[in-house]
Amino acid sequence: MKSKELVKIAVDALEEIKAYDIVVMEIDEKVALFDYMIVASAGSNRQTRALANNVQEKVKVAGGTVLSMEGQETGEWLLVDLGDVIVHIMLPAVRDYYDLEMLWVEAKSLKKNMVD
Repeated sequence: MKSKELVKIAVDALEEIKAYDIVVMEIDEKVALFDYMIVASAGSNRQTRALANNVQEKVKVAGGTVLSMEGQETGEWLLVDLGDVIVHIMLPAVRDYYDLEMLWVEAKSLKKNMVD
């Protein structure tokens, strides 16, 4: 399954269970780990788990593969690894603290400066 298809399935699954502040980042092609990262917020630990389970279920139904799902114990930050797409579902306080979006922007900027 193509990365863009996985992104659409994951975002639709997140929207279905009312995730908010969904951000899709296309990762620089120089990073071989994955192609896209999705970050979304949820209102409670229970909702983070429901969102992750829905992403997992929708991807499997569409014929995709879920490599792993982590963080179910606490439910504060769940990661769903779809191979070329990584989905982070976080409580707002955790998302603010780790600020993944800015971390990746800074990493891409630093990498660009090192190459130039």
